[in-house]
Parts: sequence; C-alpha cells; structure tokens
Amino acid sequence: MRDGLTRTRDNLTGKIDGLVSRHSAIDDDLFDELEELLIEADMGPDTSLALVDKLRQRIRRDRVKDPQRVRDILKEEIGALLGDEPPALRVDGFSPAVVLVVGVNGAGKTTTIGKLAHRYKREGRRVLIAAADTFRAAAAEQLAIWGERAGVELIRHGEGADPAAVAYDAVRAARSRRTDLLIIDTAGRLQTKTNLMEELKKIGRVVARECPGAPHEVLLVLDATTGQNGVSQAKVFKDAVAVTGVVLTKLDSTARGGVVVSISRDLALPVKLVGVGEGMEDLQPFNVQAYVDGLLGG
Repeated sequence: MRDGLTRTRDNLTGKIDGLVSRHSAIDDDLFDELEELLIEADMGPDTSLALVDKLRQRIRRDRVKDPQRVRDILKEEIGALLGDEPPALRVDGFSPAVVLVVGVNGAGKTTTIGKLAHRYKREGRRVLIAAADTFRAAAAEQLAIWGERAGVELIRHGEGADPAAVAYDAVRAARSRRTDLLIIDTAGRLQTKTNLMEELKKIGRVVARECPGAPHEVLLVLDATTGQNGVSQAKVFKDAVAVTGVVLTKLDSTARGGVVVSISRDLALPVKLVGVGEGMEDLQPFNVQAYVDGLLGG
C-alpha cells in the first residue's frame, strides 16, 4: 500500500513540508493553506475542514508551538477519523457466501471480481462467478477471461437477458455444486439511473429469496482517480442497495489518494479492499496504519 500511495505521498508531504517551512509559527494562515492542500488531495471540503478543526483544537490543547509537528499530528487525526480496522469480508460460515459487486462501468468491477476469485480459490475455496451485467456484451466476455485466469467457473446468459435471472441461476448452481463463494457482477450504467437501481434491488430480492441472509456482502467499487465524483456516484448506489463496504481501485494511479478519508467520513462506509496494482495479488485488505503511513510518511 505504501508503494501504491507514492504519488499521493510525494505530492502531499512535499507540499505540507514546504508549508510548515515557510511558517515560523502555527497561525490561521497555516491552517487555511493546509485545508487547501487536503482538498487538493481529494479529502473533500467537509472532511478537510473537519480535520483542520480537529488539528486546531489539538494544537491549542497541547500548546504546540513548532510548525514541524503539524504533519505528525495530522497523521494521528486522520488515523483517529478512520477509526478501527474495517471488518473482514463476511465469507465464512455460509454455504454459499454471496457477494454482490456494484459500481459504475469502468470503476474496476470486473478486475476486482477476478482478483477476489483468485484470492479465495488459492485459499482452497470453491468459487463461482456470475455475469449479471447483461447490458454490455463485453462485460460477460471480460468476466470470462478473468474467470479463466482465476480458474473458476462462470454463470452467464445471453446479451439483454434479465440480470435477476442470471443471479437466480447462479445461486441455484452455487448451492447444487456446494460452492463456498459466489461473486455476482452487476451493471453500472448511471445514465439510466432509475432502471439500474430497480434492477439492483430486484437482484437483491432474488438472491435473498433463494439464499436466506444473502447477499452477505454488497461491495461498492470506486475508482480512486475519479475522486469526489466517485463519492457522489457512491451516494446513488448507497441509496439503492445496502452497501456493506467499498473497494477502492487504482489507488496507485493517482496523486490524490486522500479520497479514502472522504469516503470513510462522508459515506460512513468502511473501505475494505484497495487495488494497488494490476497484478492478481494487488487487491489488498485495507489497513488503516499502512494507509496513514503511506499517505504522509512514517
């Protein structure tokens, strides 16, 4: 994760270090400039303001005078805002565990599913994936390629089929084959937002009917490079389905990785997994301390 955050760290820490070196004292100008830097790092205006307010209170309470201590205190406040480690994926103790993957097209849903399937297949679990994005012909083809790479089977219908029917067949297949984990891909065409959200709700109902308690996870995949626009998209999905956690992809491709902090605070959702590269092993559980160190050094 530290390597994946190199661009963000080089950008943010360099600017913060330059900021504190220009100030001989901790004053309002320093706080104002710091808030701008946090917004530039994609923490969002509300989260950036909240962090700077926390920083002000902490510095006032502890009577900190040296501007060089600002970065270390900021790290502690970001860590406190992110809180405890996010819970692990709920994939144990179910037969099968059902994971629904949602998000806009292009966010990285297909690669996320492939990497998840690979991860759990390597652990010795029986994994099945389902192509319930029937709106795009390429979606099922891409998923089939990732399924082959991961060595897992794919349930699919033809283009334009009812996505809920795919989910139905996938759950029944998973149960009959005694599958440990079923991962279901879904469409992400926000240009037909109303239809899409109704489609997602229908998939959720079908899955719950065929497998009581499912879906056990609803993972929202967000592209880190889209920043605050991704946060806005996330709110649409969160309003429609019971999202249980976020997968943040392409964290290694942006100099504005502070979006993790904004997601945690603004959406009140745990970031459970992060993509920090193109390899099959590059989808990692989110670790708060590793993230804070990767963001601001340590």
